[in-house]
Amino acid sequence: MSDEYYDITIIGGGPIGIFAAAYAKMRQAKVQVIESLDQLGGQVSALFPAKKIYDIPGYPVITGTKLIENLENQAEQFGPEFFLNEAVSQIKQKGNYFQLLTTKRTTFSKSIIIATGVGAFQPRKLALPEAAQFENKQLRYFIKNPQEFAGKDLIIAGGGDSAVDWALELVSKANSLHVVHRRNNFRALESSVSQLKKSKAILETPFLVDQVLPADNQRIKVILKEVRGTVQKELETDYLLVNYGIISNNKNLKDWNIPVQHGLIEVNSKMETEIPKIFAIGDVASYNGKLNLIATGFGEAPIAVNNALLELYPEKRQPMHSTQLVKSLPRSK
Repeated sequence: MSDEYYDITIIGGGPIGIFAAAYAKMRQAKVQVIESLDQLGGQVSALFPAKKIYDIPGYPVITGTKLIENLENQAEQFGPEFFLNEAVSQIKQKGNYFQLLTTKRTTFSKSIIIATGVGAFQPRKLALPEAAQFENKQLRYFIKNPQEFAGKDLIIAGGGDSAVDWALELVSKANSLHVVHRRNNFRALESSVSQLKKSKAILETPFLVDQVLPADNQRIKVILKEVRGTVQKELETDYLLVNYGIISNNKNLKDWNIPVQHGLIEVNSKMETEIPKIFAIGDVASYNGKLNLIATGFGEAPIAVNNALLELYPEKRQPMHSTQLVKSLPRSK
């Protein structure tokens, strides 16, 4: 085969895909990462980059932005190839290699690691006819820069982990903060809910956002309606931040002829799919006992890489500790 053929193509440039690429280059594989978005980081970068993450080994706390920055720096010292704004539309097996047709080119790979997470995603939006006129102004579904909301009156709608994370991040910055949830009990991590209840945030439960109206000075009025009740509340605010979760779509997997179960890819202990030399890691991979954590995906990446290389080059020495792997590779500057 020509050296234009990659040993490993990683589809998806989230945290797990970036680390898999760095590790594959440590194993001296020829590797590329294809990412459909215009930036690396996946959901971590797109949804709430300022979110504080507490379950990454070696970091007492780290923001999503800093985590992705560190992963990019780690990968940069080994030099995998990243292709952004490029989506894979077809995967075809051609003998002992794969042909990948993307929105920009045709490329070839001896193995593939799918690290697409939940796939294409968009926020679950407020189901009100008037909501669209306020989007990207007083109504937001993403938080890029928490400082934008400093000194403002805020309402957060949602009761899951991400909504509570938003509230904990913003409560000390905001002038006032109300959290609206349709149940009395939140679905977020118990310790986070406990912290929220101790904060100055005002919890509006069990209520739903029933109406959004314009107010003076570019503010909005938010009408809350009690769930299974008659009580209504009117709150005036600078911003309504809605986090009802995301709607994900992994339909590309069917286009690639990858067998799926409920939108996920079943893998074995090697992280290999039903198709030999195609692997899956991170949130898209499914197996008995799987826990969807970034830390879990970091462990799955070397398993997939090492098993891919074992199938491609069974005669090669199998993995050592990283201190041995990088001796012949360039160090970071």
